[in-house]
Amino acid sequence: MTDITRAPAPSRWYFNIPIFGWIARGFSGLEGGIWLALLLVVALIGIAGLTWGLPAIGLIATLAVPLVFVVLIMITLG
Repeated sequence: MTDITRAPAPSRWYFNIPIFGWIARGFSGLEGGIWLALLLVVALIGIAGLTWGLPAIGLIATLAVPLVFVVLIMITLG
Protein backbone atom coordinates (compact mmCIF):
# COMPACT_ATOMS: atom_id res chain seq x y z
CA MET A 1 0.00 0.00 0.00
CA THR A 2 1.28 3.47 -0.84
CA ASP A 3 1.71 5.97 1.93
CA ILE A 4 -0.02 9.21 0.97
CA THR A 5 1.26 12.18 2.91
CA ARG A 6 0.15 15.72 2.38
CA ALA A 7 2.60 18.43 1.55
CA PRO A 8 3.15 20.85 4.40
CA ALA A 9 0.71 23.75 4.25
CA PRO A 10 2.18 27.21 3.75
CA SER A 11 2.54 29.18 6.95
CA ARG A 12 0.47 32.07 5.63
CA TRP A 13 -3.04 31.81 4.17
CA TYR A 14 -2.37 34.33 1.39
CA PHE A 15 0.31 32.08 -0.11
CA ASN A 16 -2.58 29.99 -1.49
CA ILE A 17 -3.99 32.80 -3.65
CA PRO A 18 -2.80 32.01 -7.19
CA ILE A 19 -0.95 35.07 -8.53
CA PHE A 20 -0.69 37.06 -5.30
CA GLY A 21 0.70 34.04 -3.47
CA TRP A 22 3.57 33.62 -5.91
CA ILE A 23 4.52 37.27 -5.49
CA ALA A 24 4.16 37.08 -1.70
CA ARG A 25 6.37 33.98 -1.52
CA GLY A 26 9.00 35.78 -3.57
CA PHE A 27 8.96 38.84 -1.30
CA SER A 28 8.79 36.90 1.98
CA GLY A 29 12.42 35.80 1.90
CA LEU A 30 13.79 39.24 1.11
CA GLU A 31 14.85 41.75 3.70
CA GLY A 32 13.36 44.73 1.83
CA GLY A 33 10.32 42.83 0.58
CA ILE A 34 7.78 45.38 1.79
CA TRP A 35 9.54 48.11 -0.18
CA LEU A 36 9.52 45.97 -3.31
CA ALA A 37 5.80 45.28 -2.83
CA LEU A 38 5.14 49.01 -2.40
CA LEU A 39 7.17 49.74 -5.53
CA LEU A 40 5.15 47.12 -7.41
CA VAL A 41 1.85 48.71 -6.34
CA VAL A 42 3.04 52.19 -7.31
CA ALA A 43 4.26 50.88 -10.68
CA LEU A 44 0.91 49.19 -11.35
CA ILE A 45 -0.95 52.39 -10.47
CA GLY A 46 1.35 54.33 -12.80
CA ILE A 47 0.81 51.85 -15.63
CA ALA A 48 -2.96 52.03 -15.08
CA GLY A 49 -2.79 55.83 -15.16
CA LEU A 50 -0.81 55.84 -18.37
CA THR A 51 -3.07 53.26 -20.00
CA TRP A 52 -6.55 54.43 -18.99
CA GLY A 53 -5.87 57.93 -17.70
CA LEU A 54 -7.91 59.76 -15.10
CA PRO A 55 -10.71 57.17 -14.79
CA ALA A 56 -8.18 54.60 -13.53
CA ILE A 57 -6.78 56.99 -10.93
CA GLY A 58 -10.29 57.94 -9.80
CA LEU A 59 -11.33 54.30 -9.53
CA ILE A 60 -8.25 53.46 -7.48
CA ALA A 61 -8.95 56.39 -5.14
CA THR A 62 -12.58 55.30 -4.78
CA LEU A 63 -11.54 51.74 -3.94
CA ALA A 64 -9.04 53.02 -1.35
CA VAL A 65 -11.72 54.81 0.72
CA PRO A 66 -12.67 51.77 2.89
CA LEU A 67 -9.00 51.14 3.66
CA VAL A 68 -8.51 54.74 4.73
CA PHE A 69 -11.61 54.57 6.93
CA VAL A 70 -10.32 51.44 8.65
CA VAL A 71 -6.92 53.06 9.24
CA LEU A 72 -8.56 56.18 10.67
CA ILE A 73 -10.74 54.12 13.00
CA MET A 74 -7.72 52.11 14.16
CA ILE A 75 -5.81 55.35 14.86
CA THR A 76 -8.80 56.78 16.74
CA LEU A 77 -9.24 53.69 18.92
CA GLY A 78 -5.55 53.62 19.73
